[in-house]
Amino acid sequence: MGSHAGQKPHVVCVPYPAQGHITPMLKVAKLLHARGFHVTFVNTVYNNNRLLRSRGPNALEGIHSFRFESIPDGLPETDVDVTQDIISLCDSTMKHCLTPFKELLRKINAGGDVPPVSCIVSDGCMSFTLDAAEELGVPDVFFWTTSACAFMAYFHFYLFVEKGIAPFKDESYLTNEHLNTVIDWIPSMKNLKLKDIPSFIRTTNPDDLMLNFIIRETDRAKRASAIFLNTFDDLDHDIIQSMQSILPPVYSIGPLHLLANRGMQESSEIGRLGSNLWKEEPECLDWLDTKARNSVVYVNFGSITVLSAKQLLEFAWGLAGCGKDFLWVIRPDLVAGEEAVVSPEFLKETADRSMLASWCPQEKVLSHPAIGGFLTHCGWNSMLESIAGGVPMVCWPFFADQQTNCKFCCDEWEVGMEIGGDVRREEIETVIRELMDGEKGKKMRAKAEDWGRLAVEATGHEHGSSVVNFEEVSKILLAKRSED
Repeated sequence: MGSHAGQKPHVVCVPYPAQGHITPMLKVAKLLHARGFHVTFVNTVYNNNRLLRSRGPNALEGIHSFRFESIPDGLPETDVDVTQDIISLCDSTMKHCLTPFKELLRKINAGGDVPPVSCIVSDGCMSFTLDAAEELGVPDVFFWTTSACAFMAYFHFYLFVEKGIAPFKDESYLTNEHLNTVIDWIPSMKNLKLKDIPSFIRTTNPDDLMLNFIIRETDRAKRASAIFLNTFDDLDHDIIQSMQSILPPVYSIGPLHLLANRGMQESSEIGRLGSNLWKEEPECLDWLDTKARNSVVYVNFGSITVLSAKQLLEFAWGLAGCGKDFLWVIRPDLVAGEEAVVSPEFLKETADRSMLASWCPQEKVLSHPAIGGFLTHCGWNSMLESIAGGVPMVCWPFFADQQTNCKFCCDEWEVGMEIGGDVRREEIETVIRELMDGEKGKKMRAKAEDWGRLAVEATGHEHGSSVVNFEEVSKILLAKRSED
């Protein structure tokens, strides 16, 4: 079912239901809309409700040729504003989303008020969409929102099982000694150790849900019409070249926030459309306007990472001791099992040089000239926004792909320094001072600024690699899927 003559092509965009996946997928949807596609954006019911709470009851209405729909995720209903458990979510979407998704496509195609569905863009972790696309005979292009290096590692999880490395034989294999095992057989991935592989490999259970979910989803990726990644050629050229021989065509189209900014005005109806599931506090930008260039440390652990109360305390006093101005995003659910609260003593100690927020417009923060360093959990959106903004990082990876991202950030791209998982205030204080004032910090900032210029080059003009690649992806979406 290709698009009918004289009708707009109609793309259905299906993000994985977590903040770090919805945000970049919405940018893809906006870019396709700007190229003339009718867009249907499919959230889960739970996240659709969160969006309406954070952005207002009419936030998703009235945009020409751009509609929001929702399907149930199969989990028990709740109206709490937190990221759902990732393991439960992966299991549930895999088992329960295909039927309601097919029903939604039938409803769209039977309605007659919009063009028939002609293509699908799906998160790589929502591969159930393939079955629906093949039934309709339309292209299904996968968007893997992880970094290229993490996707390459995920794609080889099956070999870890075949080689007897995973699952681990028992708990003793979780020691540093074993995690320092060299992994030298993933194409184009150099100087890797087991500790640098996404953390879902660290299980002793052969039936581990995430280990098997990733092996399944990456295997199904071979059936996609194409795959694209939120990165740019200069950053990940060798890895993307290696992917081309084992996967459908792979395209780098990032940094997506730069590509989207080039493609539309923020003040436009579509430009104003936001994806944050928490209410933003834009006042932090006014605060940054009062600060000197490269003088502020930005701290944000993303939408999923959780700390213990002790870790929150150590981070707080490390920031207090470093002597630098800082902007710290503390989500209401940042601390496991309790409200995230810092002490009155910490607030008093840092009152003249700190701003705390529950959520913020991060792209604008990381492109603000006052930001001199970023303390991050190493989520890929955060890291790419930091690289694009020329901001060096202090890395504290939490789980999933973040260990791999940290390794490449520190050793391959040379824009980061890692701190230990146990979180000690003295180490945080020392590393932040080095980042902001030390010789290593200056070298990392220069390197980050170099990468930032290359990111702008990839997205900033019609011959930029990411611009050209996005046009190629658009052409694949416009083509009728061949009958296999």
